[in-house]
Amino acid sequence: MTLSVIGAGLGRTGTLSLRTALERLGLGPCYHMREVLQRPEHVEIWDRAADGKQVDWEVLLGSYRSAVDWPVCAFYRELTKRYPQAKVILTKRDPERWHSSVMETIYPFMARAVLEGDPALQAWGAMAHKLILEQTFGGRLADREHAIAVYERHNEAVRRTIPPERLLVYEIAQGWEPLCRFLDLPVPEEPFPQVNTKAEYRERIVARFGGDKKP
Repeated sequence: MTLSVIGAGLGRTGTLSLRTALERLGLGPCYHMREVLQRPEHVEIWDRAADGKQVDWEVLLGSYRSAVDWPVCAFYRELTKRYPQAKVILTKRDPERWHSSVMETIYPFMARAVLEGDPALQAWGAMAHKLILEQTFGGRLADREHAIAVYERHNEAVRRTIPPERLLVYEIAQGWEPLCRFLDLPVPEEPFPQVNTKAEYRERIVARFGGDKKP
């Protein structure tokens, strides 16, 4: 099995909905940050990748047909070279709404994982903190203007790097049609999946940490 779709969009741009859609289109299993949480042995490998060390992508992704979300999106250049036949999907959304969503979900969860999680969860939190907060956003994810500028630079870099015929710039609200057209697959006779809302994310936080904690 080899990757046929690589998601270059940052987290909280509809990546879990995209993952669900790709799997319903037969392009699963699809790698997502949730897989890292469920596979603690992957954390060390991503940590090495974040340090710029060489990793064997097949160890991480050899059993997947698609991959989206963090940490994959941070390595879209490496992955598109490793899998030259794979198509690339850049999910995006309104920058202001994206930042608000990040601050209410990902941002506090990473900090909480480092402080309150079990050892495996703490290792995941430390990796995510390094890769996302420090390396991508320079420790300034909470600075709205700075974070949005980083977000927009990332999206523009993807557009410059990936040939147009290989790239779909996509908003989840567009539904099945542009996605299926890009992938040359028939449109399913079911609604497009809309998952991982802020409320659903909060429910998972409570399930993970207990109590009535909210991001």
